[in-house]
Amino acid sequence: MKKAYFYELMDKAEQRLQKGEELILAFHGEDSDFCRFNQGKVRQIGKVHHDRLLVRLVKDNRHALYELTLTGQMAEDITRVASTLSSLRAMIPHLPADPYLIQNREPTSSERVESNRLPSIEQWTEAVRHEVGDLDFVGIQAAGGMYRGFANTLGQRNWYENYSFNLDWSVYHETDKAVKDNYAGFSWDNQSLKGKLQNCREQLEHLKKPSITIKPGAYRVYLTPMAMAEVMSLLEWRAFGLKSQRTKSSPLRRLVEGKQVLSPMIHLSEDVSGGMAPDFDEFGFTKPDAVSLIAGGRHQGALVSARSSREYQLPPTGAHEGESPESLYLQPGALKPNSILRELGDGLYISNLWYMNFSDPETCRMTGMTRFASFWVQNSQIQGPVNVMRFDESLYRMLGDNLLGLTDRSDMLLSSSTYDSRSTHSMRLPGALIDRFAFTL
Repeated sequence: MKKAYFYELMDKAEQRLQKGEELILAFHGEDSDFCRFNQGKVRQIGKVHHDRLLVRLVKDNRHALYELTLTGQMAEDITRVASTLSSLRAMIPHLPADPYLIQNREPTSSERVESNRLPSIEQWTEAVRHEVGDLDFVGIQAAGGMYRGFANTLGQRNWYENYSFNLDWSVYHETDKAVKDNYAGFSWDNQSLKGKLQNCREQLEHLKKPSITIKPGAYRVYLTPMAMAEVMSLLEWRAFGLKSQRTKSSPLRRLVEGKQVLSPMIHLSEDVSGGMAPDFDEFGFTKPDAVSLIAGGRHQGALVSARSSREYQLPPTGAHEGESPESLYLQPGALKPNSILRELGDGLYISNLWYMNFSDPETCRMTGMTRFASFWVQNSQIQGPVNVMRFDESLYRMLGDNLLGLTDRSDMLLSSSTYDSRSTHSMRLPGALIDRFAFTL
C-alpha cells in the first residue's frame, strides 16, 4: 500500500514540473510498536506510524531539498508537494551550481520486500514478561515495518520493505552492577530469548561475588560481540569512506597505504545482503550485495558516495554522503563459544565497552572503559566482577598481531537508535580473543 501511494505521489508531482526541471523523491516510513519495561513489567506502550518525503528539485546543476511529513491523504499530500516545489523553484536561481552533483543516469529499478514474521505486540510483550520472571529487568523494544522508496523523472523506481525487532535491556543486581544484553532480528524465537536471559542469570550470580581491582598492565581479554560493536562503531565514523581515505583523515590511513596490516583472520565488508539497510541511495544508485573493505587483514576497498564518485571519478557504491557503513560484517573465525573461558585462561571477560574515542587517530589508537558485566578469569574460571578499567590500545595490535581468534559465528546487532526514526543500521560481529590488551588505569 505504501509503495503504490508513493509511486502515485511521484506520478502526480511530475505533472507539476516545468521545462528543464528534474525531480527526485525519497520515501522514509515506519510502522513501529514500542514498549518500555521496568522491573520486568510493561510501563509504557505505543505505536508510531510515520511517513516522510524528501523532495529534491534539480535544474541547471543546481538543487534544493525539502523534507515534509505525509498525511496519507493524497489530495492534501500532493498539494503540499506542489507548494514545496514552488518554494524550491524560487530558491534554485539563487544557489550556486554544484560541481559534485551526480545522479544515476542509467535507471535501475528494484524491489526488495521481506516477509513479516513478527508476532503481535501482545504476543512479544507477554513472552518477555514470562521469560523475565523476577529479574530486575529494564529495557525497550521496538518492532515493526521499515520502508524506503526512491523515484525520479528518469523513470527509476526503487522500493525496500523490511520487518525487524530489537529488544535492548539491562538486568540489575545492585547499584551499578548490571548485565546488559540485546535480542534482535527478523523472526522472533522464545527459546533464543530464554537462552539469553539464562546467560544473564548466570552472570548475575558472578556479579554477587566481591569486586576485584586489577592493576594496569597488559592482559589477555575476550571481547563479546557487543563489546566489539563499540570498537567498530568508533571506526565507522570515518575509517571506510573514500573521501576520508583520499584526504588522509581516515584512522586506517596506514592500512590503506599498505604501511601496516591486520591479522589474516580479518575479513570486513559492507554486506547489504545480510543487513537491514536499503539497497539504494537517495540519488538512485543501487548498492552491490557486498563491498569488501578489508580482506585477509589488508585494505581492499572503500565506500563511495555519489559526490565522492564525481570528485574522484570512481564508481559509486551507493553509500550515503557520510560514507559510513550501514551493514558492517566481520566474518567469524573458528573459536567455539563453549571454549572461550578455557582459551582465555587468566584474563578479562569483557561484555561491554563505552566512552570510546581515539587517543591517537594516526595510529588508530583507541581508548575506552569497561562497563557492566566484565569479569576477572583465573584458571579458566570466573572469579568475580572487575572494577571499572580504562584501556588504551591500537587496532593494529587488537586485530593484528595480538588477535588470537574470532568466534565461529557473527551475532546480528541492530541499532537501537530511534532518534527521528528507527535506524536501519546493523552489524554482524563475532567475539574476539586478544592477547596483551593494554589497560592504563
